[in-house]
Amino acid sequence: MNSAQRREAIMTRLTGAEEPLSASLLAAELGVSRQIVVGDVALLRAAGTQIDATPRGYQLHPEAKGYTGILACAHRTADEMREELYTVVDQGGVVLDVAVENPLYGELRGNLNLASRYDVDNFIRQAAQTPECLLSRMTGGVHLHTLRCPDQATFERIRNALDAKGLLYKKE
Repeated sequence: MNSAQRREAIMTRLTGAEEPLSASLLAAELGVSRQIVVGDVALLRAAGTQIDATPRGYQLHPEAKGYTGILACAHRTADEMREELYTVVDQGGVVLDVAVENPLYGELRGNLNLASRYDVDNFIRQAAQTPECLLSRMTGGVHLHTLRCPDQATFERIRNALDAKGLLYKKE
């Protein structure tokens, strides 16, 4: 299990939990140290996920309930980037972040929190002004998005729509 899959597993557990989950419990379930879980939670928080730390453990903030998943995408043009992001928000998802693998630094992540076409249009406008800043430029367009959706069915609908448009990354 890689770090992105581990964070997705943490989100799945927190989403379904009726009570707070301790870092030690999550660590035991995932086969990693407590400190790894603490770090993963810190990264999820940095990406905009509302996770509360209570004396009894972690829990999603009440407004953060839903399903969170990660998709590997690829685009080559600004139009494809717009189409990718529109597809997510039009299907009811929120693009929490974008991440790429860098050979020097490892995983690089940028917060997005795009929930509407208005948000996407603002992001696209900013990207057009500084195209060299796009993380996906480092990887030939390949990148990961963390999505927050009302439920897993919405996430699967988004995955299928992106796949139909040829915007999911597939190993060649």
